[in-house]
Amino acid sequence: MAGAKNHQYHILPPSIWPLLGSLGGLILASGAVLWMHKMANGTLVLTTGFALVLLTMFGWWGKVIQEAHAGDHTPIVQLHLRYGMILFIASEVMFFVGWFWAWFDFSLFPSTVEAVGGTWPPKGMEVLDAWQFPLLNTLILLCSGCTVTWAHHGLIHNERGGALKGAWGLIGVGENDTVKKGLWLTVVLGLLFSCLQAYEYMEAPFPFKAASEHGSSYGGAFFMATGFHGFHVIVGTIFLIVNLVRAYRGDFTPRQHFGFEAAAWYWHFVDVVWLFLFASIYVWGGWGAPVHAG
Repeated sequence: MAGAKNHQYHILPPSIWPLLGSLGGLILASGAVLWMHKMANGTLVLTTGFALVLLTMFGWWGKVIQEAHAGDHTPIVQLHLRYGMILFIASEVMFFVGWFWAWFDFSLFPSTVEAVGGTWPPKGMEVLDAWQFPLLNTLILLCSGCTVTWAHHGLIHNERGGALKGAWGLIGVGENDTVKKGLWLTVVLGLLFSCLQAYEYMEAPFPFKAASEHGSSYGGAFFMATGFHGFHVIVGTIFLIVNLVRAYRGDFTPRQHFGFEAAAWYWHFVDVVWLFLFASIYVWGGWGAPVHAG
């Protein structure tokens, strides 16, 4: 037959989602600028852009899930999806390189950077104790990396099903359902990390923008680097929650689970970035400075 498909590629039909997503991103960015400058209608424009971005996420990603169920995600299509996720994570790596670059520029060459007053951390500034909440959060993220790997291993080996027993039965998890157990634990650990970081921010001895220029440089570099990581943890937690819902729906099989795999890769990326943040900003960056006693 002349119209028969004789290849493993998926030819996408025309879609409104790329255009709508681009428009939503433009409106969201414009609204953020208007809102930060306290201009008229800034909140309305920002909210509209955010709503359009959310709508695009639900619509576009829902379409991708439908394509997977329809059998359009052949092995070669899945390979290209993995390439796309790898490139996305690579772009995220370069995003964080910028914040690390700023931090190391301030800390390694304080005498040449007027904004930090010749010393790093700025003279007289108290820093957070790396061996309290930051260390605890490090252990939490490392444990979450283990639990998501456990879930992934269970999915690959098709460890699903089982009777509803014990505490897991209250949330609909079978006794032998490694995938759901691992995802539940990972989501809880991710939420715990975010809560502890929020508490740490409230107890921080320095603000984002201090009265002095020197203090502002330290607070700005600290909160931008760790804050964007915290945002990525929240995004990753939402990513995992969506996969948990899909696991209950039975969307994944040992050979068809790219959504889960992408979430696991993203979560491991978040783990690795935090290890660098902990070592460079909390431990090395605060070495020799007075520690906050709170």
